[in-house]
Amino acid sequence: MPRKRSSAEIQFRLRQEAFNLHSYFRPPVALPVVMRPLLPPAKDVVEVLRGTEFEQEILATADQILQHRFPLLGGIVDTGPEIEWRRDYASNLETKQRYFRFTPYLDASRAGDHKNIWELNRHQHLVLLAQAGLFSGDDKYWKEINSQLESWFTQNAYASGINWTSALEVAFRALNWVWLLHLGRDKFDVETRQKLAHALFQHGCHLEKNLSIYFSPNTHLLGEAVALHAIGTLFPGWEQSARWVQLGGRIVQQEMDRQVLEDGAHFEQSTYYHVYAVDMFLFHAVLCESNPYAAKLTKMAEYLESLLGPARKLSFFGDDDGGRFFHPYGERDQFGRATLASCAKLLKIELAHDYDDLPPQAVWWLGKKVLTKPNPTGPRPSRVFRKTGMVSSIWADVHLLFDVGPFGPWTGGHSHADALSFTLRKGTEEILVDAGTFTYVGDLAQRDRFRGTGAHNTIQIDRQDQATPAGPFAWDGRPEVELLEFKASDEEDFVVAECRYKGFRHRRRLLFRKREGLVLICDLIDATVTAPGDCLEHNVEQIWHAGSDVVLVQPGIFQIGKSTCLQLAGNTEFAFDGWRSRAFGEKEHNPIIRQTRHAKFPIVMPAAISLTGKKQISFLAIGEGIEFTVEGRKFRLG
Repeated sequence: MPRKRSSAEIQFRLRQEAFNLHSYFRPPVALPVVMRPLLPPAKDVVEVLRGTEFEQEILATADQILQHRFPLLGGIVDTGPEIEWRRDYASNLETKQRYFRFTPYLDASRAGDHKNIWELNRHQHLVLLAQAGLFSGDDKYWKEINSQLESWFTQNAYASGINWTSALEVAFRALNWVWLLHLGRDKFDVETRQKLAHALFQHGCHLEKNLSIYFSPNTHLLGEAVALHAIGTLFPGWEQSARWVQLGGRIVQQEMDRQVLEDGAHFEQSTYYHVYAVDMFLFHAVLCESNPYAAKLTKMAEYLESLLGPARKLSFFGDDDGGRFFHPYGERDQFGRATLASCAKLLKIELAHDYDDLPPQAVWWLGKKVLTKPNPTGPRPSRVFRKTGMVSSIWADVHLLFDVGPFGPWTGGHSHADALSFTLRKGTEEILVDAGTFTYVGDLAQRDRFRGTGAHNTIQIDRQDQATPAGPFAWDGRPEVELLEFKASDEEDFVVAECRYKGFRHRRRLLFRKREGLVLICDLIDATVTAPGDCLEHNVEQIWHAGSDVVLVQPGIFQIGKSTCLQLAGNTEFAFDGWRSRAFGEKEHNPIIRQTRHAKFPIVMPAAISLTGKKQISFLAIGEGIEFTVEGRKFRLG
């Protein structure tokens, strides 16, 4: 049922549509202005990065782009000699260049997957070409930039076509044009600079009137406000600039208060979108005379550090869309490293990062002064983030992330049905992983499969999800999730959490014995309300998505990776019918282990993980708990 709109929203949308229609027929026109030199001098940055591995990566990727082979999301898009900017090259569908409100961008059968189209049209690859031009001194990169811009302007007239349908995509493209004008300050001729600045002005006008205040007041609105503030700040000569600075800055401050929880986590319950949000707030702070939200941004950085863990790799809880605010190249699970390094330098706080984490982002934003060897940081303790519902358990190089929080706000659009799931990593070796996202609107069946409960390391009851999909960005009947207990010490971490949905209750107890390298799990599944005479049997699956090769050692015991062993009690099966998406748009078969039980409630299911190899472990059910005997030592959960 469509939500009821307030009178304020109706008036806002009427003014918005009046502006859009008027400006479609009479596009905004700008006077030439000069860009303020607030960003670090490009030549200084280039000089300090000469001879580095980063320079070689830039040049290699740029040469690939010159061939029109674009590294986008998880793959390569080969457009051929002529780039068709409104085409989804995966489906070969293309929409027309007409008033943008008439473009059915959410209908993949008519427009293709808009994510595939938008990612190329963000023009982040043009920034990389500019960096390559500065490193090499070769004009071929600047000629290619000019050629692509001319092509884009021809195929995407103001307010026409799919590349104007999302204000956030307009914002991303505008920010990358800002970087082009900054990096190419001495490389573009006067005509090119003026044409690009004029297009940037039009993007600013479009943004101001199409902010996602009612449509997507999340990272969409945040990114749009950051871009609007940046355009106004860096190009103060336009009549609208002061208004853009004030409006964009006010919204960014407002969204810091609204979108970031007290413990520093972004409210959408997505680890990937948390990185997005941190980068947006960081870049805004770079352009501000003062940082009015440094304390909360510090909490965001500390939360990110706990998400990355000792290996500094991101586990994907909730949606990941494969993109990045700046320099979207490399392994997706390592994007957070450059963000964390930027936080350390801007906020002047101790955060785990390496020298190699600085070239992709921090040095371009903050200047050559930040390119220094960081101080070594000590081991990080286990932490609980109660507002978002995330437990980060750390011991030496072992990292366990346990999701004990609710879905995100409103319809939970970027949340997955993954309550009480956890991921596990030992050094750089992945033991248990999240399946990822794969798609948004390209394939709705796959969308629901990857975000469903069965794609996560938790319990699935009667093959049902913890909530009911209601379109690609919504859930009905979201569960109640509660953290009941958390204790952390040098010896062990102990967590109890509960998820209630559709008349079911799943309580998971997890004990991490650190020095022994043991993770013990006790799952209790029953009904929230039991009717007299209810004796139905239920099919319950305890699901484990392995991140490394799996070997069946003996019935109920599985080796994952080099030495980790997962031991289960009861009926088990092991197959390669699981799926994993390491990057948006790509998927691969993945080993999955299931422990199944068909019985009446209550049902108790144990699992034990030994990080140091096979151990003699036995299970004994005691009421609603389990007694684990591990080589003579007893541990009771429940």
